[in-house]
Amino acid sequence: MERIQTIDYASPLGVLEISGTEDGVCSILFTDRDEPILLEHEDNCHEPLLVCWQQLDEYFSGKRQSFSVSLWMKGTDFQKSVWHTLTTIPYAHKITYTELAALIGKENAVRAVGNANGKNRLNIIVPCHRIIGANGSLTGYSGGLWRKEWLLTHEQCSLNKEE
Repeated sequence: MERIQTIDYASPLGVLEISGTEDGVCSILFTDRDEPILLEHEDNCHEPLLVCWQQLDEYFSGKRQSFSVSLWMKGTDFQKSVWHTLTTIPYAHKITYTELAALIGKENAVRAVGNANGKNRLNIIVPCHRIIGANGSLTGYSGGLWRKEWLLTHEQCSLNKEE
């Protein structure tokens, strides 16, 4: 079994812990740590983790709107279909859980879609922060609603700078 490695990225929202193998990144999670823990042997770091670190850096600096890093999604087929669909939501756009359920062809599975969205372990790259409540409110985000609001504002501001 391939060894999972972890590196940290110091984002404007706190330390993000990036984990994965040579095959791809399996999680990008917010931590409670104030300072990143540096990887001792960066020369031996799996390539997808380094690519992810660089792409997150570009995203937070307003230079990247989509990601091309290899992902290793661990979940049920239903969860993977939700997560894959999340990656198709355009940068700086928001949709509702109901709209997401319709996009995967499961209009009556809004709660299940919300549950799958909440189990997403690939924050930012699989943009679950772009899903909002039916009334337009910000609901549920594993990193905290303040981070969700920050990410949505960041994307909108970055997009407006281009126009």
